[in-house]
Amino acid sequence: MTGQYKTEIDLGFARLDVDRARRTGDPEVVFGGVKTAEQVVAALRALAEAHPDLPVLATRLSGEAMALCRQELPGAEVDDVGRTAVLGVPRAARGRVAVVCAGTADLPVVRECAATIAVFGSRPEVIADVGVAGIHRLLAQRDRIAECDVAVAVAGMEAALPSVLGGLIGSPIIAVPTSVGYGWHMDGLTAWLAMLNSCAPGVLTVNVDNGFGAGVAAARIARGMGE
Repeated sequence: MTGQYKTEIDLGFARLDVDRARRTGDPEVVFGGVKTAEQVVAALRALAEAHPDLPVLATRLSGEAMALCRQELPGAEVDDVGRTAVLGVPRAARGRVAVVCAGTADLPVVRECAATIAVFGSRPEVIADVGVAGIHRLLAQRDRIAECDVAVAVAGMEAALPSVLGGLIGSPIIAVPTSVGYGWHMDGLTAWLAMLNSCAPGVLTVNVDNGFGAGVAAARIARGMGE
């Protein structure tokens, strides 16, 4: 506690940082990967009560957690593909983020990223299945991508998408490697190293399958540009 302002909520299994929205502009997010369904619901409900004017997000949810969110949290928007749940009123979006992915196998990461961008106050535009194996599909979307403030490029296998995109547009590009590919792709290590070694300027790389981290960064950049 600081004076009369509550900075934490102790749920027993977690101490929620309800001061984070004041410090950073964005509420804490529930990582559901190691939580029970009941813990996810309790944390989302407490965060929503602490931030009635903002949406709150839970990521990496199990099937049981998504089912309980639907049952216990009326109005929650649950995405089975992205494994996310969003509770609360949407923000007015500032700026636009193109979320571009190489193939449909990357959609779980894409959907996590898009949900995060929306919760963090920008507008995601998902452009799927435009990998370099069919480069004409990417070229056909070039103008639409270039009109956005930021691009997130999601790809597995050899992860050439962000490098190619970096030669086509002048926006900042956040590259997200995914653990998708034939043979021994080392759980996304191959894609991660390829993105880190991109020859295109303006490409920044997050960790493997980290759609959430990319979404936060992209939304904050786009929000600033949207002002």
